[in-house]
Amino acid sequence: MTKHQKRLSVPKSWPVERKTETFTVKADAGPHGEDGVPLVVLLRDVLGYVDSRKEARYALSEDSILINGDAINDEQRPIGMFDIVAFPERGEYYRVFPDEGGRLALTEIDEDSAQSRLGKITGKQQVSGGDTQLTLHDGTNVIVEDDYSPKDSIVIDNDDKSVVAHFPYEEGALVTAVRGNHGGKVGEIDAINVTPGSGSNSVGVSTDDGGFETVEEYVVVIDENFTGDDDE
Repeated sequence: MTKHQKRLSVPKSWPVERKTETFTVKADAGPHGEDGVPLVVLLRDVLGYVDSRKEARYALSEDSILINGDAINDEQRPIGMFDIVAFPERGEYYRVFPDEGGRLALTEIDEDSAQSRLGKITGKQQVSGGDTQLTLHDGTNVIVEDDYSPKDSIVIDNDDKSVVAHFPYEEGALVTAVRGNHGGKVGEIDAINVTPGSGSNSVGVSTDDGGFETVEEYVVVIDENFTGDDDE
């Protein structure tokens, strides 16, 4: 199986130039599905901390780079929305957040903010023992005691995976669009429009410059601390 990916065919969310070269690195299987960006792309193309995959592998072998609190040794590990990328030795911490057009970008945050991460609930089921298991947007499964609903967002601690904050999906909630024509925009939900049948529901969102409407799957509930305007 090839370890390369043609730049012209990468997802629109990838922060890479498409016409400078033919190929870029292909992401390994893992979180975020096809939207996951290989870690080496962030290190090389976005931050400029390495010039090659060899340099990236060396940096990772030193356990100097943490993703969501864990040391990573795979330079092709997929990185995606709301992941925390930390460089403790440098004192640098970033949250992956949508830029204009839904392209993934790194928002600098402080060390305290880097101890937890946001997740959109995409699934909910009962598991053996009567516990409730939530599935998040990146494929992570979390066992919880309290009641949460799909489309809500939660903040989980990187250490013990406990829920430290909960943001319900409802009118008035602050959201960001993570894909589509309005990717990267932030506003409050004005209305949730239920579509009869199997079609996708739509959401009306008010913003400082007017507002927009998009499909429900494209928005994620956030807290103002997750926009990058203010550190937690």
